[in-house]
Amino acid sequence: MARKRTERTGRAGRSEKDGSGAGSVREDRGPVRYGPPAPDPVLPVLPELAEVLAAAAGRSEPEPTGGGEALREAATAYWERRGLHGSPENIAAAPGASPLLLALIAAHGGDVLMPRPCPATWIPQARLLGRPAYHVPTPAECGGVPDPYALLETVRRVRAEGGRPRLLLICVVDDPTATVAPPELVREACEAAVAEGLHIVSDETWRDTLHRPHDTVLLSPAEMCPDDVTVVCDLAGALTPSAWPVAVARFPDTERAAVRHARTLDSLTALGAHVAGPVAMAAAHALREPDSVTDRVRRSAALQAQVAAAAHRAVLASGALARPPQAGRHLYADLGPLRSRLASRGVADSLELEEYLTERLGAPAPGGHRFGDELGALRVRLGTGTLLGSTPEQQMESLTAVAPLELPHVAQALSIFGEALDELR
Repeated sequence: MARKRTERTGRAGRSEKDGSGAGSVREDRGPVRYGPPAPDPVLPVLPELAEVLAAAAGRSEPEPTGGGEALREAATAYWERRGLHGSPENIAAAPGASPLLLALIAAHGGDVLMPRPCPATWIPQARLLGRPAYHVPTPAECGGVPDPYALLETVRRVRAEGGRPRLLLICVVDDPTATVAPPELVREACEAAVAEGLHIVSDETWRDTLHRPHDTVLLSPAEMCPDDVTVVCDLAGALTPSAWPVAVARFPDTERAAVRHARTLDSLTALGAHVAGPVAMAAAHALREPDSVTDRVRRSAALQAQVAAAAHRAVLASGALARPPQAGRHLYADLGPLRSRLASRGVADSLELEEYLTERLGAPAPGGHRFGDELGALRVRLGTGTLLGSTPEQQMESLTAVAPLELPHVAQALSIFGEALDELR
């Protein structure tokens, strides 16, 4: 009897067995669009950060590969305040999370494991490097971190088929599901990964966007496995505008990590991935977390908590499913229970669902195929940033309102959101 093949990501976001079936699932409509979705709208730029950026606009010297001293020192202090001690020599910065993660994958070698679903950029980056990428199921309560037993089984099967699993990507505060992995799950998954010789890259981009920070326990894998975890943070998650791309990585303080740090810098150099000088200055200021920055982060998270909760209620009222969002600016909905009604509207997979809801909502609604889910699963990530208003004035009004859900523009946006789902009941 033939041995069951380990599931690996295919070109079109479906599963394939050992690379077979690499063609598009939807030949009649061209290849499945699998790139990263458009970023969700965010609040207007904090004036203080704009002033720092403008003051550095005349800077002529380039930022060195991996970030200058000021940026790396600020990142070190940022993680120190979160209990992760280190030094600027263990920090690398890049113009966004995508080139940084690409360089990290290149530096570690071997096959890549990641949870299903996962951030939209992870699979294309592994594919770009020619690295086999394997999905591992997540438990029912959250996304972002694989089920420990499923992880061990996947590692065993990959090795039995001649693979070399070396790297595990996780997202404790998850994109796309907007959930936070409980500490006991993080511990079990990380212990399993380290026992199998895997290095862990922990994407903690959304850790500062917890909707209820006093009620949610967040454990960074680097707290329990300091020698085996590299932490990545895209500042666009909470601290800086997405139009100013900058991300930072914190490496373990070990000789092996120093080699990988050097390899990462080599890759960033080859990519020409330098943080723009003025952006580096603004990012360093944000990472130092002055009162204005921390106040904006706190207010933004509290606002998103209310809006996301309202959007979640609308999803459940339609008969669809979604885990309660705990962080970020989105939620991940499963419209499988509405399959028959969707089929009557010509929607049979997540690509068609993406097109349908994007048109109905007037805002991007990336389908689950972008995040590693099966094309046939009717899952979609619904952003909540568009519910705050379409102009900077409306967005700031939402941020400062005592009851933002009662504002006319927010109430109208939520009404359109709910109606688009209600018609599928």
